[in-house]
Amino acid sequence: MKLGFSVFLHDSINKQDEIRIKQYANSGFSGIFTSLNLPEDDPATLMHNLAALGRCAKENNLELTADISASAYRRLELDVYDPTPLISLGVNRLRIDDGIDMESIATLSNRLSIALNASTISETDISRLLQNGADFKHLEAWHNYYPREATGLDLDWFDKKNRWLQAAGFSVMAFTPGNSILRGPVFATLPTLEKHRFASPFSAAVELTQLHVDDIYLGDPGVTYKTLTQFACLQKEQCILIRARLKSNAPKYLSEVFHQRADVARDCIRLTEGRQLATEKVEVANATVRNAGAITLDNYLSGRYMGELEIIKKSLPPDRTVNVIGCVIEEDLALLQMIKPNQKLKIEKVSDE
Repeated sequence: MKLGFSVFLHDSINKQDEIRIKQYANSGFSGIFTSLNLPEDDPATLMHNLAALGRCAKENNLELTADISASAYRRLELDVYDPTPLISLGVNRLRIDDGIDMESIATLSNRLSIALNASTISETDISRLLQNGADFKHLEAWHNYYPREATGLDLDWFDKKNRWLQAAGFSVMAFTPGNSILRGPVFATLPTLEKHRFASPFSAAVELTQLHVDDIYLGDPGVTYKTLTQFACLQKEQCILIRARLKSNAPKYLSEVFHQRADVARDCIRLTEGRQLATEKVEVANATVRNAGAITLDNYLSGRYMGELEIIKKSLPPDRTVNVIGCVIEEDLALLQMIKPNQKLKIEKVSDE
């Protein structure tokens, strides 16, 4: 999976932008998305800002994708058949928006990578691209983001469309929302799926990977440092970082790396390493109701199950053999339904309860 983020060109690239871009690159992100469809901006200023972004992308070994429409080509006085000016400014890929025909797209695909509109590609489009000699190695399918509430895509339709796109040979990209710097003027986040509007960017991204999506970009310009840490952990260690508030009876070894068992339980995540790490007797403490997100440790009354570590996915009643030792924070609860067999994960302590 490739990760990317968005940088918009309303303003010039400043020092703070450069620092943020480097942070994303160091966290395992490999691409930048920007848009040239900004009719309110002066064309000369827009191209100047694009050049600065292109230099910054190159310095950080990031691919730069620019969204462009037929009207943007006209406004910027560019030739739709000649991407040389954009390539010279550091653009590696064009994401094709409204008004550009398949003949032009086929021509462009022989010069650089092209991202088609994933939601609207049809069998007819594919036939026209073939007829016009398109280089399909340079063609990808990118979904839109949707700024206005209630306009994001339906999950079931999205998944079905992605299956079709992948069967046709396209890699698929979708957007996840931000949770720090949001893009105006609506400020309602920029997700592809309506389900993900105002959701945790990281949990939304993990769900996208399970909906036949190959690459994921942040639609909004920013996420929090804690969220960026989760993305870095996934990209660099293939590990899902779950944040939790821990009680005083939580063992110190909870900071270890764990794995979901291969035989996935319905009601909880069973951590493979739990029992082998419990080298001392676990006394009964806080054997209370187990709400969704509770982290539990079996006490000595469980017999040979003493030391069993679980994260509860579905609220369960109290059990005198099971201690509650913490709880996953609300923002990360959605992740619990997405943990796959043998998935590596870490529990990060947020604060003591």
